Amino acid sequence: MAKGGRTVRATSGDNHGLITNGTSQPRGIMESRNAEAHRAGHEAFNQRDFVAMTKQYDESIAWTDHSQGRTFKTPQEFRDEFLPGWITASSDIKITASRYFDAGQAVVSAFTVAGTHNGPFGPFPATGKQFALPLCEIWHFDSSGRVVGGDLYYDQVSLLTQLGLMPQPSGS
Repeated sequence: MAKGGRTVRATSGDNHGLITNGTSQPRGIMESRNAEAHRAGHEAFNQRDFVAMTKQYDESIAWTDHSQGRTFKTPQEFRDEFLPGWITASSDIKITASRYFDAGQAVVSAFTVAGTHNGPFGPFPATGKQFALPLCEIWHFDSSGRVVGGDLYYDQVSLLTQLGLMPQPSGS
């Protein structure tokens, strides 16, 4: 994608390199501060370090899980109310196959969360089934590089179907 005369592409794989103007750069070289903050947030999630995950968050945010229709206004609320729900539902949940798209004051990430449903997920008891759920997440940054918001999109029907909590949609 062209942005201000430069080409910006996705980063993925173990190295998570950034591709700019057709040239692959090792992680950390030519990578935007915002893309690195998003990547570091995902790595902190995988380590269950929610304080580190949100250390670049502004004190007032608007972070929305669109599938659940919930918006969190502070990093504390996000840490206390949103993140633990995923860990409670799946103690081994992990962000995998991340790709990062740097768009200046926004970074888009497409990734998969994978784990075992070994705890309650909302009203649903644990099923013991494994799942892999594709997600798309956008982190929004202010001009100083603080996270001021986020948007998360995923398909709840796919997740509930994988967990055996909903029948396969007809025609699948």
